[in-house]
Amino acid sequence: MTIRPRRSVLYMPGSNARALEKAKTLPTDAVILDLEDSVAPDAKAAAREQVMAVAKAGGFGAREVVIRVNGLSGPWGMADLEAAAAVAPDAILIPKVSTAEDVHAAVAVLDRVGAPESVKIWAMFETPLAVLNAGAIAATAATREGRRLACFVLGTNDLAKETRARFTVGRPAFLPWLATALGAGRAYGLDVIDGVYNNLSDAEGFLAECEQGRDLGMDGKTLIHPNQLAVANEIFSPSAAEVEQARKIIAAFALPENASKGVISLDGKMVERLHAEMAERVVAIADAIAAAGA
Repeated sequence: MTIRPRRSVLYMPGSNARALEKAKTLPTDAVILDLEDSVAPDAKAAAREQVMAVAKAGGFGAREVVIRVNGLSGPWGMADLEAAAAVAPDAILIPKVSTAEDVHAAVAVLDRVGAPESVKIWAMFETPLAVLNAGAIAATAATREGRRLACFVLGTNDLAKETRARFTVGRPAFLPWLATALGAGRAYGLDVIDGVYNNLSDAEGFLAECEQGRDLGMDGKTLIHPNQLAVANEIFSPSAAEVEQARKIIAAFALPENASKGVISLDGKMVERLHAEMAERVVAIADAIAAAGA
């Protein structure tokens, strides 16, 4: 499996042509061309045409291109999904995924219209039912019917709306739901991207929430403004010290005398082979970031 950095995942409104073009120049790992929440009902059709034209034209470089469609049960979702499949972005983000059948339905449409296997499904994790069904939703990634599923994206604003939970310092009300998404996602090899931070004037709070997401195990954070990119990219990148230590661990286990060992001593500390596996991912992410020039 190709490891891609997803430290920063920036939403861009599909109805804003200038923003869509600007996304091609920003230091974001992934850009979500949004047809859902950021687009007014009377602009849905025009935004769809605009987003598909931009996605088809390309020019995003190493950035991962994701199209967020409207809900598949609503008046625009199915047309969005079929149009997005035709331009073959890296992924299509499906809102309100609450059951395994929601993933199956999206994959079936992509298969029916002949979308390349490279087009993946990202699932918004934003309803109480998604929390209850997290394991079953994630498990679809291991089946033919759900094989395109690659990522969970936390929709914390919608979780707040549906549960009446309040955003307070440290997000205590949300931690069980974040952990549920992470546990289910990791069980089936999915990346998990943290929700947005709404207060653009609170730099300290944003930094703290990025650090919290990183420490929980998130791969990155969804963002609502380019001003948030630098912090997200820094916090979700392995530090130079972490990369150096990871390379030392890999090199130590590669020595002939350690080839069959499950545990070794390195710099006076016990290191298990599982630490070598963790180190390999750290180095792979660091190398991918360097290759992208980010």
